[in-house]
Amino acid sequence: MKDKCGIVGIHSNLDKNVSSFVYYGLYALQHRGQESAGIATFDGSKMHYHRGMGLLTDAFKDFDFNFLHGNKAIGHVRYSTTGDSKLENSQPFLTSLNDQHIAIAHNGDIINSSFLRDELIEEGYEFTSNTDSEVLFYLIKKEYEKTNNFILTIERLVEKIIGSYSIVILIDDKLYAVRDPAGMKPLSIAKDGEDYMIASETVAFDVVGAKYIRDVEAGEIIHFKDNEIKSHKVKIANSIKKAHCVFEYVYFARPDSVMNGQDVYKSRLNIGEYLYKGYKIDADIVVPVPDSSIPVAIGYSRASKIPYAEGLIKNRYVGRTFIMPTQGERLLAIKLKINPIKSEIEGKKIILIDDSIVRGTTSQSIVKILREAGAKEIHMLIGCPPIIAPCYYGISMASKKELIAANNTINQIKEKLGVETLGYLSIDSLVDSVGIHFNDLCLACINEDYPTNIPQK
Repeated sequence: MKDKCGIVGIHSNLDKNVSSFVYYGLYALQHRGQESAGIATFDGSKMHYHRGMGLLTDAFKDFDFNFLHGNKAIGHVRYSTTGDSKLENSQPFLTSLNDQHIAIAHNGDIINSSFLRDELIEEGYEFTSNTDSEVLFYLIKKEYEKTNNFILTIERLVEKIIGSYSIVILIDDKLYAVRDPAGMKPLSIAKDGEDYMIASETVAFDVVGAKYIRDVEAGEIIHFKDNEIKSHKVKIANSIKKAHCVFEYVYFARPDSVMNGQDVYKSRLNIGEYLYKGYKIDADIVVPVPDSSIPVAIGYSRASKIPYAEGLIKNRYVGRTFIMPTQGERLLAIKLKINPIKSEIEGKKIILIDDSIVRGTTSQSIVKILREAGAKEIHMLIGCPPIIAPCYYGISMASKKELIAANNTINQIKEKLGVETLGYLSIDSLVDSVGIHFNDLCLACINEDYPTNIPQK
């Protein structure tokens, strides 16, 4: 699975160039998107921007950051769930707005974007991309031209759109941010001296030395002005409840992030401890599937007193495996990405820890790799409940017919994977591990209780 995008914004009243700090913040968020990257800045009179394909280092290779001068800036790293992987779909998007310039960067998925896009096309708007982010872009432009009031513009935007979103918006020297009324996508605020910073995860603050202040609340509009944080809460319908994405804690967020007040690393340690409570297995070593499962395996090891071992080594310079056209090539790609340490594996009874099983094909390949390395027994434990439904909120996930847990019993999955044990974490244990109330989490992919209506188009 892949999450959609990371965003960063910086507001300074000092005469300085902040683009390099946005770059470093995006570097810390590279795990959230590897297809394209971009930065937009405002220097007091003019908007500057640069976008490119690939990793941040590819998009800005040999780039002169003096070109992106300005003391207000936003940035974006992208993984596509809506829209193709091409330069036209990279962000930030920019345009003129009356006598001003506007740039926007978005993390999430607008699930009624196709309806809104059709309406905008009928009204004469011409699209250069096929992303839902450009739909947001034109809705903002349209409403602002009517109201000339940006807070009112965002309020009207929130009334129209359904889905998940954290957005940063630069209108000349004014920086705004908004988080969806359910708080599905993360967004936090930090301060460095007189400068303010906003980002998808707190790790972006750590790298530049900014001090985390708080999370943006669900349904909150933030406006940085006069060295202060101006806050405005959108009126939220009673039918909308908080729904923080639980998979940020299971998989997506970096473990050194703090999200919605919860330490992600601690949540993953808790998951490992709860797995031990549910599955006390006689084994020689605990082995994680790197990287997101490492804290979970440490938690299980500490609770069980079974030694933790790095039985699988990850090659971090290999691209995603799902682009390979044949099963044989996909297996080769997984072998390129993950390689066993035979001396740790051979003849051992292994507890294999992974964060999730989606289609099951990668898990089958990993089990095969461990068997070939001489594993005596493989007991596979999963740090979340079975995934039985697709996500519509910005996570690239298989359709229901492709989800192995939606079409097979746990015992059938165990037989398909070829393991001695297959155990999943319960929903209650996952919620307790994260430390956020059940009613404030989005668990739709594991219980089909979607926090919004799902348009059929």
